[in-house]
Amino acid sequence: MNKVENKEENKLSQRRKAGRIPKSDPAAIFRYAISLNQVENAAFLGRFDESGMTVKVHFITTCIFNKHLKVVRLDKAAIDYYMRLTTFYSQFRAIGVNYNQVVKTIKSSFPEKKGLALLAKLEKITIELVASNRQIMNLTEKLEVKIYGSEAKLVSTDKMTLE
Repeated sequence: MNKVENKEENKLSQRRKAGRIPKSDPAAIFRYAISLNQVENAAFLGRFDESGMTVKVHFITTCIFNKHLKVVRLDKAAIDYYMRLTTFYSQFRAIGVNYNQVVKTIKSSFPEKKGLALLAKLEKITIELVASNRQIMNLTEKLEVKIYGSEAKLVSTDKMTLE
């Protein structure tokens, strides 16, 4: 009979081991419910959307326990402007490389009089390019002031001069 009792005890102990392993600190033991009116709910959902979190429970616990909550707002117009500015900057650098090559070619290929005439034309176009670059820098500064306020400066405002 001892063997039969041992088999039954083994079966019971095996049944108890089945299933999920209990957690050492289960967080789902304590549950709370809150009621919000329409205005509070709209404010809650707005802040939840701004937080970028996907789980409302994590957002609520972060707010309750004053954990650091990082809110990132993306301005699509600013991102688009930045992308176009980056593209323009790469084109501007390419123009600079080509400028140096053109000057070397003019010096070596043309007589002095014709070369000076071509360099004068190139200088006029370069002045126009510098003026458009200044306009871009001013627009960028205005965008920075609009987005970040008057204190933040992301782009250096060194003025380019032609001598």
